[in-house]
Amino acid sequence: MKKYILPIRQTDRATYNLIKSGEKRVETRAASPRYKDIKDGDIVVFKCGNDSFERIVKKARKFNNVDKILDHYDVKDINPGVNTVEELKLMYNSYPNYAEKLKKYGIIAFELLE
Repeated sequence: MKKYILPIRQTDRATYNLIKSGEKRVETRAASPRYKDIKDGDIVVFKCGNDSFERIVKKARKFNNVDKILDHYDVKDINPGVNTVEELKLMYNSYPNYAEKLKKYGIIAFELLE
């Protein structure tokens, strides 16, 4: 079992709070070298500014693209603040260089235990 830090920007504090409360059950990241090795049972530390908390990864799954991840998860599991696939894709595209990262590496989903 390894421990990984998953930073969340201050501008995304609402996402941090949703994960902490357990309302957001699935965290996603581009499956870049930084995150691709996270496995079931690993510990992830969510860090936003000076605040942090830990969760255990129940299940880690890698997908080729956002459409494939939606074959397994509902939009609300990934982000309770969005209602449609289009909104989810707009959210991903709002992150700096994220569309390119997703195209290059795919996307990884972490089901979290509370």
